[in-house]
Amino acid sequence: MRKKTALITGASRGIGRAIAAAYAEDGFDLILTCRHSEETLCTLCAELSETFSVNAVPFVGDMGDWDTMTRLFDGLSALDVLVNNAGISHIGLLSDMTPGQWRDLMSTNLDACFYACRLAVPLMVHQKSGRIINISSIWGNTGASMEAAYSASKGALNSLTKALAKELAPSGIAVNAIACGVIDTDMNRCFSEEEMRALIEEIPADRLGTPEEVAALALQLTRSPVYMTGQILTIDGGLT
Repeated sequence: MRKKTALITGASRGIGRAIAAAYAEDGFDLILTCRHSEETLCTLCAELSETFSVNAVPFVGDMGDWDTMTRLFDGLSALDVLVNNAGISHIGLLSDMTPGQWRDLMSTNLDACFYACRLAVPLMVHQKSGRIINISSIWGNTGASMEAAYSASKGALNSLTKALAKELAPSGIAVNAIACGVIDTDMNRCFSEEEMRALIEEIPADRLGTPEEVAALALQLTRSPVYMTGQILTIDGGLT
């Protein structure tokens, strides 16, 4: 019997790394990607393969590039779970953002999701099953000052999730998103200690979320009834 396979983008650190570990522990073979951290990703794949007796394959490249994504999918004949996690942020006034910075953010946060879905969907439709999980943000729901571009990319990701879920529901494929609050990852290292304290004071749970909590929710989505689709599930400690 074929072991189930999950493709997780942006898996070398943070949320993606935690999701990879959760799926490996659950017995999934893995295809893990990153853009720059080749050594870190290869080490992770080796560790997961040895610890959980799964096949974890690394792939290094820009997920926002169509040709790179087609190389990733080349030879892939089956896929059970796609987790679109690759993402970057940009802090600053929109009026100070360059067109190049805008394009890079949208390429990573939105184009990569489209490319991966475009190539994964035929595989899932063929097998009449599959799960697509998009890692989004609460700022895609509400918008965040000084993060206009990031908010726009995640808002678009949420809309893509809902629309694609309607397209794929007849094929037995569920498409959902996880809207993360403030999670303890490197993405938030740009904030000072004082800024982080002020932010935590606004969170009813009185702490940051952990990547492992997001990973647990992603795995739960994989196990949930396929009838639950098109949802944006929020995990933010009660912030919004």
